[in-house]
Amino acid sequence: MKLLTAALLLLFIAMCLASVEGVKCKCSRKGPKIRFSNVRKLEIKPRYPFCVEEMIIVTLWTRVRGEQQHCLNPKRQNTVRLLKWYRVWKEKGR
Repeated sequence: MKLLTAALLLLFIAMCLASVEGVKCKCSRKGPKIRFSNVRKLEIKPRYPFCVEEMIIVTLWTRVRGEQQHCLNPKRQNTVRLLKWYRVWKEKGR
């Protein structure tokens, strides 16, 4: 009886952890190629144990669509250039 209770408890914990995975790992689909001039905010979130890579979330603003958030692939060359550009842009105090 104790073995059955322990097995059910482990199953319940595994189900709870699976639901947390979907909440924390937002970058299941990567966003489009972006223009640097449309960037409002850039967030770099650390790699969680259940996410494959770190999350780079960019907030864009355009006249037509307003504010939008996209997830970027950290391995793409365009994303690496965006990160370098954004750091320089922030250091200049803009």
